[in-house]
Amino acid sequence: MSARLPPVEGEWIDRSKPLVFRFEGRPQMGFEGDVISSALWASGAHLLGRSFKYHRPRGILSMANHDVNTLMEDKFHINLRADTMPLREGMDLFAVNTFGGVRADRAMVLDKLSAFLPVGFYYKAFHGRFAQKWERFFRFMTGLGTPKFGLPRVFTAKRYEFVDVAVIGAGPSGLAAGIEAARAGASVLVVDENTQAGGSLGYARGGSDASYQQLQTLLHEARQLKNLEIRNGTTASGYYDDHWIALTSAHKMSKLRARAAIVTSGVFEQPAVFRNNDLPGVMFASAAQRLIYRYAVKPMNKAVVLTANREGYEAALDLHRHGIAVAAVVDLRAEGEPTSTPQSTPFRVLKGACIVKAIRSGQHVSGVRVAGFGDGAAQADRKETIRCDGVVMSVGFAPAANLLYQAGTQMRYDARVEQFVPETFSPGVFAAGRVNGVYELNARLLDGKRAGAEAARYLDLSAATAVQVPEQTRKPTHPYPIVPHPSGKNFVDFDEDLQLKDFHNAAQEGFDNIELLKRYSTVGMGPSQGKHSNMNAVRILARIRNEPIDKIGTTTARPFYHPVPMSHLAGRGFHPMRQTPLHSRHEKLGAVWMQAGNWWRPEYYAAQGRSKLECVRTEARAVRNGIGIIDVGTLGKMDLFGPDAGEFLERVYTGRFANIKVGMTRYCVMLDEAGVIMDDGVVGRLSEQHFYFTTTTTGSATVYRELVRWNAQWGLDTGIVNVTGAMGAVNLAGPKSREVLSQLTAHDLSAQGFPYLGIRNAQVAGVPCRLMRVGFVGELGYEIHAPAECMGHLWDALMEAGNSHGIQPFGVEAQRLLRLEKGHVIIGQDTDGLTTPFEAAMGWAVKMDKPFFVGQRSLRIIGQRPPTQVAMGFVLAKEFAGDAPKECHLIIHQGQIAGRVTSISFSEALGRHAGLGFIVPELAKEDTAFTIRADGGHTTEATVVKLPFYDPSGERQKL
Repeated sequence: MSARLPPVEGEWIDRSKPLVFRFEGRPQMGFEGDVISSALWASGAHLLGRSFKYHRPRGILSMANHDVNTLMEDKFHINLRADTMPLREGMDLFAVNTFGGVRADRAMVLDKLSAFLPVGFYYKAFHGRFAQKWERFFRFMTGLGTPKFGLPRVFTAKRYEFVDVAVIGAGPSGLAAGIEAARAGASVLVVDENTQAGGSLGYARGGSDASYQQLQTLLHEARQLKNLEIRNGTTASGYYDDHWIALTSAHKMSKLRARAAIVTSGVFEQPAVFRNNDLPGVMFASAAQRLIYRYAVKPMNKAVVLTANREGYEAALDLHRHGIAVAAVVDLRAEGEPTSTPQSTPFRVLKGACIVKAIRSGQHVSGVRVAGFGDGAAQADRKETIRCDGVVMSVGFAPAANLLYQAGTQMRYDARVEQFVPETFSPGVFAAGRVNGVYELNARLLDGKRAGAEAARYLDLSAATAVQVPEQTRKPTHPYPIVPHPSGKNFVDFDEDLQLKDFHNAAQEGFDNIELLKRYSTVGMGPSQGKHSNMNAVRILARIRNEPIDKIGTTTARPFYHPVPMSHLAGRGFHPMRQTPLHSRHEKLGAVWMQAGNWWRPEYYAAQGRSKLECVRTEARAVRNGIGIIDVGTLGKMDLFGPDAGEFLERVYTGRFANIKVGMTRYCVMLDEAGVIMDDGVVGRLSEQHFYFTTTTTGSATVYRELVRWNAQWGLDTGIVNVTGAMGAVNLAGPKSREVLSQLTAHDLSAQGFPYLGIRNAQVAGVPCRLMRVGFVGELGYEIHAPAECMGHLWDALMEAGNSHGIQPFGVEAQRLLRLEKGHVIIGQDTDGLTTPFEAAMGWAVKMDKPFFVGQRSLRIIGQRPPTQVAMGFVLAKEFAGDAPKECHLIIHQGQIAGRVTSISFSEALGRHAGLGFIVPELAKEDTAFTIRADGGHTTEATVVKLPFYDPSGERQKL
C-alpha cells in the first residue's frame, strides 16, 4: 500500500519520472528525487535493516544520514546510506549484516541471547586456548558490508579552492551569514550536505508554510550576490590548520583554503531512551518532517509524539496537517514548567509523562506504554497503553560541533539550553545558529548576520555595525530524557546496540571516565561516530557519578566528521605520463604503446595483416640485416661538470672513470649501500671537466635523487644537471647505419675517426648533437642525442635519408629480443632487488681495488660467502615446438627449485629459443641440462650455453 502524500509545496521528487528498483529481491517503485529510504517507506517497506550486534529490526531513525539503521549494498557498492543515497533506476539492494535476508535473518536469535552478551563480554570470556576460533567466529558474524574485489577502480577528482569566507551549513543562520559577508565584499562559499539548501526552514514548518516562504526569500537574496556560491550535496568532512577544510561530494574532494570560516552546522536530534526505542516506526520528529516535506511520504498513520520542547509540538502540527492522526503528545515536562508550547493544539497532551516502552508487533511498533515521569524515572501513576503505528521523538539536541572542535574551539556546557556551546574560538573561526546555542528562528537569522559581519571585519572589510542577538528564553533539550526499564532493550547507541544497563555495568567495573567508557563500551565508535549517542552517554555518566555534565566533558572529535569513501582519499589515481618529443611520429607510424616507468614507448609498430610476433620479428630482422631506428629519448640523461667530476663518478659507479679519455665512453653500474644493482648506463667524457652519462628509463628520477644526495654529503666541487627532459635521443642501428648517417653530417664516421665506444659533438641535419657509438643491440650503431625541440626535424631527416635503404622503426619488444641475443642484461628484469653484480656476471665492471664506491663495503662482506645463484644463458632444443617457458618460470633440478627464468624469446638469428636466468652455481657450467617448469606443471628441457648467443666476438658492433 502506497503511503505517498498528495503534492507538497517544495517537495524534492519529480512525479513525472518513476523509477523501478528491487529491495531484497522484491520489486519496488519510487520517483526521481527520492532517496532509497523514502521510496521504500512510501511503498510500505518499513523493515530496512538489522542491528549490528543483536540483529534487531531497524527502520528510519534520522532520515539525515546521521545513523546506520538503513545501511544497504548493491552489486556495485557497499554500505550505502539509504537515508540520503539518491534512488537510481534498476538498483538491486540488500540490507547489510544479515544471514538470510532482512526479513528472515537467522542471526536474530542473538536478540534472545542478549542477556549473555553484555558489554565487554568478549574481553572476559573468549580467550585462552580457543581465542583464535572465537575470533574467527566473531569476524564471521560481524562487519558491515561485503567487500567487492572484482569491481573496476573508481577515480575521483581532487581540486584546490580558495575563498575569503567558508560557511558550513546552508540553514537559516548559514544563509544569513553568507549573505552578510558577501554584502561586505568577501567571496563566500556556503556548503551543505543536503541536496537542497535551507536546512530546517524547508521541513520544520509547524503546520504552515511560513518558514518555507522565508527560505525562498533568503535564497532569492543569495542569488543576487555574484560573490556568493551555495554548493549543495557537499560535506565539510574535516577541518585542519589555517582554515584548510576538506569538502567531499559524490564525485570529488575539494581542498578548500578559506581566510575565515563560519560554522552553522546546526544540531543532531537526540533520541529518548525507553524500552524498544529502536523499533521500525520510532523516529525523530525531524525524520518524520523530512519524509513529509521533502519526499511527500506519510511517515505513519497514527502517531504518538514524545517531546520536551516546542519542536515536538510543531512536528505534531505538521503530522496533523497532512492527515496523520496524533493519538497523544507525551511531554516529559511537568505542569508549571516553561513549556513554550503553541497556543492551541488539536490533540491530547499528557504533561509530565513518558513512554516506558514501545509495544512490538512483529517487526514494527504497534503502540506505547505511558506512565508518569519524574526524577529521571517512570512513575507508578498514570499508566496507559496507547495504540499507534509510529512514535515521533523530539526531546533535545546536541550541537553538530565536530568541525568546531577540530578548529580548536573551546566549548562549555550551557545549562540554559542543556548543550555544549562555543566559548572561545581560534582566530578567523565563527559560529552561529543552533550549534551556537541559539534556537528561535529570528534569533538564528540575526546570529547568522552577526557572524557574517564579524568574519568580514576580521578580513578588514567594511561590514554592518554589531548585531544584537536576543538571549535564549526557552530550553529546547530535556536534561535527562532517559527512562530505565528492568527488562532493558532501552538503547543509547543504535550503532553498537548499547543499552542503558551497559553503561552502569561499565562504570561499576571502573570505566567511569568518558574516554575509558567510550573505549570499553564502544559508544560512539560505530559508523555514526556518536552523533545520536555521545550526549546521552555523557548524561548517563554524569548521573552515575553524581557530577555536573561540564565536569564529565566530551570525547575527542577527530576528522572525519562523516565517513569519506576511500576512492575520494585516493583521488583520481594520478600517474605521471610522459611522452617523448617523437610521440606524434610514432602514432602516425602505427605504434602500439606500452608504459615504461612514466614514459609511453612504442612496443612495436603494427602492420596490416601481421600479428604482433610477425611485426616484432620484421623489426629485428631489419636491424640485423639493414638499418633500424628506435626512440631512446626516455633514457635518463645527465651532465656532470667540475674539477671533481671524475672523482664523483669513481664514488658513484663501480668501475674506473677518472681515467676515461676525452671522446670515449664506458659502461657503468650503480649499486646501493647494500651492494645491490640499482642502475646501469654509459658514461662519456666530452672534456676534462665535463661528463655526459645515461641511466635506465625507469631509474632516471631515482638515480638523480641519489646523485644529488651524495653530492651534498661528499661536498665535491662538481655540479649535476638533469637534462632528461631537455634532450631527446634515437639509436640508429644496423650494418647500414654509417652509410645513412653520413648523408646528414660532415663528421668523420669511420672506424678510425669515430671508434666503437666513442662520443663526439657533431652537427646532424643542421642540429647540434652528441653522438655515441654503443652496441646494446649488437650491431653497428649510433645513439644521437639532441635538444628535445629539434627531435622531430632530426627524426624526419633520418627517416628520409634511410628510406632508400629500407629503414625500419623498431620498438621495445624488438630491442629486447636483439639485446637478449647479445646477452645484455636489463636492470629490473634480469635483476631484482637483491641481485649483486657478482651474481649477475658483472664482476668485470666492478673494481674492488678502488679506494671507495657506494656499496663496496657490502660487496666485500658478500664476497666472503659463495653466491647462492649466478646468471647464465640457456637455449631450448632447436626442434622444440609448443608453448615456450615464460619469464619467472622456475628451474627445477632433482625435484628442487634451482633457479628461475628472467628473459626468454625465439631468435631468428639463432633459429631457436634463447633466454637468461639465474641458477645455482653447480649447474651454471656450459652444456649442463636442466628442466624448466611452466604453467600447468609441464616441463621443458634446456641447456646452459656460453654468452653472448649472437656474434660472440663483437665484430659487428665494432665495424
